[in-house]
Parts: sequence; C-alpha cells; structure tokens
Amino acid sequence: MHAVSDFADFICELDHLKAVKRQITLPCDNYRQENSAEHSWHVALMANMLSQYAAKPIDVSRVIRMILIHDIVEIDAGDMFAFNHQADHDEQAEKELAAAKRIFGLLPSPLDSEMLSLWLEFEAAETADAEFAKAMDRVLPVFQNMKDNGGSWKRHNIAREKIEKRNAHLKTCAPALWDYVLQQLDIAVKNGWLSN
Repeated sequence: MHAVSDFADFICELDHLKAVKRQITLPCDNYRQENSAEHSWHVALMANMLSQYAAKPIDVSRVIRMILIHDIVEIDAGDMFAFNHQADHDEQAEKELAAAKRIFGLLPSPLDSEMLSLWLEFEAAETADAEFAKAMDRVLPVFQNMKDNGGSWKRHNIAREKIEKRNAHLKTCAPALWDYVLQQLDIAVKNGWLSN
C-alpha cells in the first residue's frame, strides 16, 4: 500500500480543472461559464442515471471512472470548442496526450499506467464502456442547450448535422437516447436554435 502522501500532488493538481472554462453557460448562476470539473461531475451523475438505456452490457463504475478523468488533460491543454476545425482537434489531441502522461504520472505506480490506459480507452471509444462514456460526454450539452433556448448552439450558429454527427455513438450504444436527441434537434431547428 502506498503512503497517502504519494497521492497529494495528483489530488492537488485536480484543483486546476476548476479553472478551465467551457462554452456552456449556466442560466442558474447568472450565465457564468461552466468549468470542466463541474462538467465531469455532471456527466458522471447523468451516466449513472441513464445507464439503463445502454444497449450493450456496461460496467457503470468503469464508465463513471472514465468520465471523471476524461477532461483532466484540460488542465494543461485547455478546453477546445467541439466545432473547431479538424486541424485544431489534431493539435489538441497531441497536447492532451502529453498532458495525460504528465498528470497521471503524478500518481504512484501502477496506478499511473492504469489511469492512462483508462483515459486512452475513453478516447478511442471502442469498448462498450468507453463508447457509452463518450456518448454521455457528448449528449449532456444537448440537454443543457435545449434548456437554455439554444445556448452555445445559437451563439455560434451551429448546424443540426454537426450535433447529430457528434452524438452518433448513441445510435449503437443507446438507441432510445438517440431517438430523444433527434426529437430535441427537431425542436431546436423549429425554434431557430440550430440551422438546418
């Protein structure tokens, strides 16, 4: 067993995620920008509630662990708007990998490599757990933007097809949630919150 002090640097490093701002604003808090730590907590809790819609067997505890660490890399790499150009995303992926190695490297062995492997699994989204986790990460803004009359979609003039493409994992991992998203996007287009 490791000494508690072996975890201190990593635990304190996590505070920095609270300073990473996202595009989503919070109507319940004077429209301040959401931070990435709040986002991760929200996605994890939502995944726990919506796991009943998973079409494939998943380990909910693994899904939640992935979600809780998936944005830790933003401490170094920052948050990137989902609809930036592909070249920006490619550059961001390199920054995030370097960040994952540095930040998880603060943990004692073998936990450092276990967390890095879990993060890489989330990024690849090839296992049932990772696909569901990634789908949850991507569907939360649908709920948030719909509640906020279009929110960041409207501010950035986002097209419906981009939201569909971003949530495509739901087609296979949670078809009932995919149907719900399509219904919401119909409403968003009708209300002028998304372009068609």
